[in-house]
Amino acid sequence: MPEHEQAIAALERRVRDLEDRLALMQILATYGPAVDSGSAAPAARLWTEDGVYDTYPAVLHGRAAIADMVTGELHQRLIHSGAAHLQGLPHLEVDGDRAVATAYSQLVLRDEGTDSYRIWRTGANRWEFVRTAQGWQVTHRVNRQLDGDAEARDLFSAAVDERRAQDGD
Repeated sequence: MPEHEQAIAALERRVRDLEDRLALMQILATYGPAVDSGSAAPAARLWTEDGVYDTYPAVLHGRAAIADMVTGELHQRLIHSGAAHLQGLPHLEVDGDRAVATAYSQLVLRDEGTDSYRIWRTGANRWEFVRTAQGWQVTHRVNRQLDGDAEARDLFSAAVDERRAQDGD
């Protein structure tokens, strides 16, 4: 293959990688506004039909369960009092038609008595994605609270250990 064709092919790979990363970040950026507005269907559509959201102690299987969580009494009480589901900047690994994002999340709640906000929960998250005919979708999300338990730290160490292994360290 001539040098200019190799350069074009390399650029095409880089552009696709950038487009994939942007699409994955858009999913993460959509989650908070979707659940905080009570938009159950758009939130659920981020997942594959059989996607899983493991947010201990609840494990939600499928879009219907995720939509039910958004429309459920607890979630509705939170968002009607004032809540913000914030996602941190993710560590992304893209491998063909699969990807993993590892990131912090925080749930900020309004204190009605003082009209101020406080961080209620801070979590470690692992989002697994697959490229589908409809674009990237979540297959599995694990959320563990950073409460000192090793399970949350393990989600983070898995991301940096995977990166280190890829880099040959």
